Amino acid sequence: MKKDQVVILEKRGVILVSGEDAKDFLQNIITNDINKVSNKNSIFSALLTPQGKYLNEFFIIQNNKGYLLDCSENSTSDLIKDLSKYKLRSKVEIEDFSSEFVIGVINNSKFKELKEELKSNENTITYRDTPIFLDTRNEKLGARIISNLEKLYLTIKKLSLNITDNKEYYSLAHKLGVPEKGLINLKDQLFGLEANFETLQAIDFKKGCFVGQENTARMKLKNKLRRRLLPISSSEELNIGDEITFNNIKIGKIIINQPYPFGLIKIIEPNLEDFKNEILLANNKKCKILENVK
Repeated sequence: MKKDQVVILEKRGVILVSGEDAKDFLQNIITNDINKVSNKNSIFSALLTPQGKYLNEFFIIQNNKGYLLDCSENSTSDLIKDLSKYKLRSKVEIEDFSSEFVIGVINNSKFKELKEELKSNENTITYRDTPIFLDTRNEKLGARIISNLEKLYLTIKKLSLNITDNKEYYSLAHKLGVPEKGLINLKDQLFGLEANFETLQAIDFKKGCFVGQENTARMKLKNKLRRRLLPISSSEELNIGDEITFNNIKIGKIIINQPYPFGLIKIIEPNLEDFKNEILLANNKKCKILENVK
């Protein structure tokens, strides 16, 4: 994505968590530290099962009414349902604001230019009453704008940006090992650390308790991470559940399929370094782990 371009991610979900207990409510259940969130800083975080398995992931942005959660498509209703389980008697409102907001993405160089213009060194800035925040998962993914559609188009015009096809953005995310499509297929299928949440800066191990914290901390402290979610490339169509093999040894399975496939892959026994640059088979279809994966 070039400096003068913007991508619109029209199918993202947006949830508003508000009320006098909103901060404590989120702090007790999410993997990251809500105290980091302000009008100058936004975070990437997740909600896990009590066993530490993947449920949902989202960005959290401060809003004058509370906290906005920028979540993946097709996950909004499930996330509201999962959050509501922990509401109990808390003075919290959880509302679907997806119809009122849209997410745009700009190049990181453009974001830095805007920060210089506003004389800011923060990861979240406000431009014409619109929050723009750095994607902390990987700065190569640029910065995200969360706005209503009309205001977003005015911002695009003001910044002299050109709307470009979002396929380039999704392809880049895939190459960087950041899943953006098909995330619903991950639900309850792998642990938070297997989903690379530590690398993607979604977990703060210093914050204290969160749902799934016990198993997550144990896995980290005892170095029990044995598998990781990794991007897969293939000229053939891969299917969810396809077994991935190397030298007739099962090393994983396809967990997200086309157009941006990911596999849950062993990283030891055998060691990832032994096969990460080799041709693999997924149900006898040739595939490969993308080269820039570490």
